[in-house]
Amino acid sequence: MKKYIFVVGGVISGLGKGITSASIARLLKDKGYKVTNVKIDAYVNVDAGTMNPTEHGEVFVTDDGLETDQDIGNYERFLNQTLTRENYTTTGKIYQSLIKKERNLYFGGKCVEVVPHIPLEIIDEIDKAIEKNKAEIVIVEIGGTIGEYQNILFIEAARMLKYKHPKDVLITLVSYIPIPKTLGEMKTKPTQYASRTLNGTGIQADFIICRGEKMIDKPRMDRLALLCNMKFKKDIISAPDVENIYEVPLILKKQGIVESIIEKLHLPKRKAKNSRWADFVKKAKKKKKKIKIGIVGKYFATGDYVLTDSYVSVIEAVKHGCWTNNLDPEFSWINADDFDPTSLKLRRTRKNPKSVRILSKFDGVVVPQGWGSRGTEGKIKAIQYLRENKIPYLGLCFGMQMAVIEFARNVLGLKNANSEEVNPKTKHPVIHIIHSQKKYLNQHQYGGTIRLGAYPCKLNKDSILFSIYKNNLTINQLSNETVSERHRHRYEFNNKYRKQMEEKGLIIAGTSPDNKLVEAIELPRDIHPFFVGVQFHPEYKSRPLDPHPIFVEFIKAAKNQVMKNRLEI
Repeated sequence: MKKYIFVVGGVISGLGKGITSASIARLLKDKGYKVTNVKIDAYVNVDAGTMNPTEHGEVFVTDDGLETDQDIGNYERFLNQTLTRENYTTTGKIYQSLIKKERNLYFGGKCVEVVPHIPLEIIDEIDKAIEKNKAEIVIVEIGGTIGEYQNILFIEAARMLKYKHPKDVLITLVSYIPIPKTLGEMKTKPTQYASRTLNGTGIQADFIICRGEKMIDKPRMDRLALLCNMKFKKDIISAPDVENIYEVPLILKKQGIVESIIEKLHLPKRKAKNSRWADFVKKAKKKKKKIKIGIVGKYFATGDYVLTDSYVSVIEAVKHGCWTNNLDPEFSWINADDFDPTSLKLRRTRKNPKSVRILSKFDGVVVPQGWGSRGTEGKIKAIQYLRENKIPYLGLCFGMQMAVIEFARNVLGLKNANSEEVNPKTKHPVIHIIHSQKKYLNQHQYGGTIRLGAYPCKLNKDSILFSIYKNNLTINQLSNETVSERHRHRYEFNNKYRKQMEEKGLIIAGTSPDNKLVEAIELPRDIHPFFVGVQFHPEYKSRPLDPHPIFVEFIKAAKNQVMKNRLEI
């Protein structure tokens, strides 16, 4: 059995096609079906690794080492299962694959055309995901909106499949139903246009998911049914704004979308699985005490707006850790440049750097991933303040590297310590390039060449990190003191300085099994309540039903910080 559900967007991007796709997958999984998700991006980039995080959002990495769109992370979190490189594709990847076939005489001398060969290649890619994940149903999210030139070939692939297998393919249109403040009335015209544009490609939507501030009312539902050729009004589904994205499956479920899908796809009835989802959502929605978490990064600003998509997995992992500790997070986004007196941004605006003392108001602070030199001095200043003032700290990938530099400068006294990525001529390169990466940089081979995917990490049995994993084995089965975590980096801890740092109190909490790569560092509990840096990305493996233990323990330490702050007050 192979069934396909395509999810396309109307009017504007960012409506939540990914959450809709993930929610439908969650509901079908709970009904006993084997489900997987596929994300299609219309970019010519072969993968998401070279895309600007501020413009495109977070790059999510799979276990098998593909840099993908952030929606793959949403799929994993909702499905609570690990996806593969086959679950993500782009225009660049499709063309690359097809051209390779043509060069290898796969087509036996035939002329290779954009249509039908590109859409057929797209269908082949989708089928690979079904086979790799041993799925019966695939939910395919096509990025962008209806009417864009970029995604027309992916829409054509959906049309061809629908034409050939009408009983096995469904089309879901996710569209915007605005309520202009000057009018105070819900308007359906944008969705009418989106529906007609979809009709112009030869496709009629089976479902219309209406995104907006509020639930759609009956008069608007009637109008959409009439003007968008919807045979059944029940196939117009309302998806209003919610505070917690994990509520969406339950909202869709109440409107009977699962039963309609089962009926339209002629699916065999299955015994529903005992899902923990509803219980989890109930716990997450329950009002709890707030905890203040600061994120010190550099990919927030886009013009006059602050976006958090660059760190979506970190944010969700913190939420998982908070809910496990019966808390609600209160996030603050701190631009690392604001602490740096040498910042070009500050010089241009003639502003003075902010004092790092503002970090004292937080119960815990995370310094997440990053690339390049911008913002590094601000991050180092922040980490110094957090270390000296014993505020719970979690450094992720680049955040661990910055913690190593801070320790080298301010504890070892290596004044000019730095990373070769930031200053290739630094006198003390405490972070340097992985030896095997040098050839790629010399040849300007950047895409897909860094250390990617899941690698084993051997834990120090005397470390805090070992006890964290040992006490919670849901995410990673601890075997011979070794866990598996996902990576995305080109630079590493320089072992030349390892002995010096250990003598000054830095604990090497985890290494590669051959002991050559430092994977994690920490400070002892008697020196700091929680100071942990990891070269890997535990946020990629955190899921609402199975929170990552590192985030659970980080929030537990932050919870203790709340009590400490209250006692001091």
